[in-house]
Amino acid sequence: MAQDYYKTLEIDKTATAADIKKAYRKLALKYHPDKTKGDKVLEDKFKGISEAYAVLSDPEKRKQYDTYGSADFQQKFSQEDIFRNFDLGDILKEFGFGGGGGFNRSGGFSSSFKQGGPRSSFSGVGGNPFSQNAGPGAGYGRKSPTRGKDLEYEIPLTLDELINGVGKTITISQNGQAKAIEVKIPKGLTQGKKIRLAGKGESGANGGPAGNLYIKSNPSLPQGITLEGNDILMTRGVGLTQALLGDKVEVTTPSGKTINLTLPPGTGHKAKMRLSGMGIPHMKGNGCGDLYVVINIEMPKNLNSKQKKLIKELKETGL
Repeated sequence: MAQDYYKTLEIDKTATAADIKKAYRKLALKYHPDKTKGDKVLEDKFKGISEAYAVLSDPEKRKQYDTYGSADFQQKFSQEDIFRNFDLGDILKEFGFGGGGGFNRSGGFSSSFKQGGPRSSFSGVGGNPFSQNAGPGAGYGRKSPTRGKDLEYEIPLTLDELINGVGKTITISQNGQAKAIEVKIPKGLTQGKKIRLAGKGESGANGGPAGNLYIKSNPSLPQGITLEGNDILMTRGVGLTQALLGDKVEVTTPSGKTINLTLPPGTGHKAKMRLSGMGIPHMKGNGCGDLYVVINIEMPKNLNSKQKKLIKELKETGL
């Protein structure tokens, strides 16, 4: 359940950095595990106030929290994100807690650090000092592996590249640095489809695996051509008499092939003439989409006197 960090620290949203620090110090003195002696409810209370302080004491995290609100913030930001660059050990030392307290080998808080037992500290943690993934006996000077972030790159592709595939060199920002990557774009990478390049995302932290890079298609199409999945829709203009009487029209397909398309008499405006298998190949190799020639009947804007006379005669026939 999302917690309200301001309520957790018993402050209002206008609190200054000094107010936040003062509020946390007061509550940390009250709920620190050296004082609560293994009380699970109070341990959870200490974890909650530490999480609230980790966010509200960092100007950028606080800004994001104020922008998104409790629920959305905790959906967008993991515990590792929240506690990144937050050194709880140093903070607690400043408040007079020495080594800062720690966890025992079963994962709970321990006060044995003042009695010569195994010492552990929050200092230098990075990430979430309350992570359940540390494992039995894991000291808090040890950082847990974190998987790198996935990256997404939108690549413009011509119609020819969609049909035939292509090799490209792209430049991405990886860990804050520009990096050139060779990418093989398969046939059929149409709008909305992606390919995954495993391990080409951001590097992992502390030995964690790298994220993935996803390549997303952004087709760049010539005027008069649209796509519907793997089908190509191509507009072809014809005259009014061609549509009325029927005709053969020459069409050049996107692959460069020229064909003669038979236009039947009475063809309507926006009629679709289907050419099977002349669309974009499917990525998994099971055939191709279709090519649809969309008929655009071009109406004359200006008629000469002879044309007007003929049109009037046609009108008289009931046409």
